[in-house]
Amino acid sequence: MTTGRLALVTGATGAIGPRVVNELTAAGYRVRTFGLRDASSAALAGTDACWGDITDAAAVTAAADGADVVVHLAARLHLAGPPSRDIEAYRRVNVTGTAVVVDAARRTNVRRLVYSSTISIYGASDGSTATETTPPRPETPYAATKLEAEDLVRFAVRADGVPLGTVLRLGAVYGPHVKGNYRALVEALRKRRFLPVGNGRNRRTLVHERDVARAIVHVLGSEAAPGRTYNVTDGLVHTTDDIVRAICAGLGRRPPQLHIPVAPAFTLASWFDTIAGTAGFGDSPLHDRLKRYTEDVAVDGSLLRRETGFQSMFGLEDGWSDVIRSMREEDGRAMG
Repeated sequence: MTTGRLALVTGATGAIGPRVVNELTAAGYRVRTFGLRDASSAALAGTDACWGDITDAAAVTAAADGADVVVHLAARLHLAGPPSRDIEAYRRVNVTGTAVVVDAARRTNVRRLVYSSTISIYGASDGSTATETTPPRPETPYAATKLEAEDLVRFAVRADGVPLGTVLRLGAVYGPHVKGNYRALVEALRKRRFLPVGNGRNRRTLVHERDVARAIVHVLGSEAAPGRTYNVTDGLVHTTDDIVRAICAGLGRRPPQLHIPVAPAFTLASWFDTIAGTAGFGDSPLHDRLKRYTEDVAVDGSLLRRETGFQSMFGLEDGWSDVIRSMREEDGRAMG
């Protein structure tokens, strides 16, 4: 148990930030947060909140002063439409911002830094299962810049020559506070407005947001973790049908019995995107969303367990049951 040590968390108002703050607090850390002033402050209650741009070296260094550890979550996330192709906008936050955080941590004698990366740096698996030694094949500006930033953390050393950082490549994170495709999938299944595309056997790699927070706190205290890179998963690889069945079990719904063949689905999506683009509504192409739904993404997370002893707490069914229960408690009308 850590007593009174200070943890700086960047990006604490993001999807997993509040859970990380809670986990750090439960582990005995005092928490200081750093982020943009126009971000929601609901996650910052009970923390020492600092405001500024992640590329502002003076502001980040001031926030890191006195911190024992830093958890770097701040990032420009994957966006739909034209902004998703602006690699310089991603590089500014994900690469330059990370360089500023690493430099600030070294200047202020921070003991440990954990960087939140992503398994999307591997690209599609195409039937294989990626490990930490698999050559990365990032397919988006988001993934490419997260990979570029990893080296800044992995090779950083403290004044005493000890490695400073640990890189955590997170599986697809789901939880009651996570938005995006999985939240939309829950809503579509709840309303019985979802039909799976393809045979449902393409693989996915998930991790519950609470296990992400637990893994971050765990590696901060692990002597094996500095200088290392780990995939963070729930310990298994699941098919898309497995995920749909687990969500339906949590909802008390019967899973869809029909599947739409891939080829007709992509043809219809292309037609829809053409019409939507002509009408000025093409910011989130349906074709791209179908591609993400049907792609194969299988990643092995066993190295983290073997080297540090970390064990995930949530499997697929109990994880989705927890998510749906929490969503119902937060908004009974929407999830009833």
